Amino acid sequence: IRSAVRSAQRHKGGARRAGDSRGAECAVGLVPHQAAGFQAFMFSGKTNNVRNGPQADQANVSDRTAGIRYLRTPRGSAGMTTVRCIALVGPTAAGKSAAAMAIAARWPCEIVSVDSALVYRGMDIGTAKPTATEMALVPHHLVDIRDPLQAYSAAEFVRDAERLVGEINQRGHLALLVGGTMMYFKALLQGIDAMPAASVQVRAALEQEAAVKGWPVMHAELAQIDPATAQRLAPGDSQRIQRALEVYRISGHTISSLQVSGKGVASQRPLAGIALLSLEPTDRAWLHARIAQRFDAMLAGGFLDEVRALRARGDLHLDLPAMRCVGYRQAWEALDGACPMAELRDRGVFATRQLAKRQITWLRSMPQRHVLACDDAQMIDSVLTFVDRQTPPSP
Repeated sequence: IRSAVRSAQRHKGGARRAGDSRGAECAVGLVPHQAAGFQAFMFSGKTNNVRNGPQADQANVSDRTAGIRYLRTPRGSAGMTTVRCIALVGPTAAGKSAAAMAIAARWPCEIVSVDSALVYRGMDIGTAKPTATEMALVPHHLVDIRDPLQAYSAAEFVRDAERLVGEINQRGHLALLVGGTMMYFKALLQGIDAMPAASVQVRAALEQEAAVKGWPVMHAELAQIDPATAQRLAPGDSQRIQRALEVYRISGHTISSLQVSGKGVASQRPLAGIALLSLEPTDRAWLHARIAQRFDAMLAGGFLDEVRALRARGDLHLDLPAMRCVGYRQAWEALDGACPMAELRDRGVFATRQLAKRQITWLRSMPQRHVLACDDAQMIDSVLTFVDRQTPPSP
């Protein structure tokens, strides 16, 4: 992180020497373009000189000739608002946190975590949670907001992220969404259909059935009702099997049909503008080595003691979303004696590599992203150079 900040400071100094007197005080304007059926946005440095009113469209035409555009999204009949937001994505261990801290050293930012594991309190080492020092340097949001007993859905994330981006922008800061939970990013970019609310009664009935039949049998029943969903779920994925069956029993529609046809109660509107900067490896072996190094550091840093403390609570179990997080599940099973402790390291590394593979597959389905090589030794400089190149020179 310190190296990233130093790199950002070098870029900041270089920009000023080149005649950009705005330095770290410049905000970020966004350049809209159409991709994959929705709007995404590239970004460009620009002072807070937002034009509104009847001449706004004509002003925008003039600004395009200068290489600058503004994003406006509806804010009711009273007027329009401007969204300033960058999404920094990539597989686990790609260096997103270091890049985010470097950007924050160059622009006034607040970070919104896009990580389904960082929301949980008491899960610090195994999630590579930002340190207290990092969070003191840059405000972080959506970290430590749930107890591990509680779930946190993509719909809740969309609601919270949209609210936070608006609040961050009102403070005059850039909202920097950082993480690797691709379902959250998909929900922001493409919207998410509002599924039926959870039913305590239906869930209890499903759990009783599963206790008698077993989840593999429940999975087979789901395959008869909703083969598309069953095909993508493992027979032991109790959480998602239960939810798919619950949706069907409540609504009479399969969860896959709701996702495709939009028959949900209401569609949530995605965040209006996101500049998507993706850090991806050109050499998978480099990423695999980083993953192994990170897992080794977690083990040396007391990860098993952290899992022991979670187990000692007595109210947590492996069917909870929090305990299914990569690393935690493997450690829990090892402590249960379900697998040899000597195999924990290899099993944890393998599970993390599989996660990274799934994340990269998600990313490749997002053609609007701008890709930078995370295994390039000059990755931080490339991130900052990319941002700086979007900044028109001062007249």
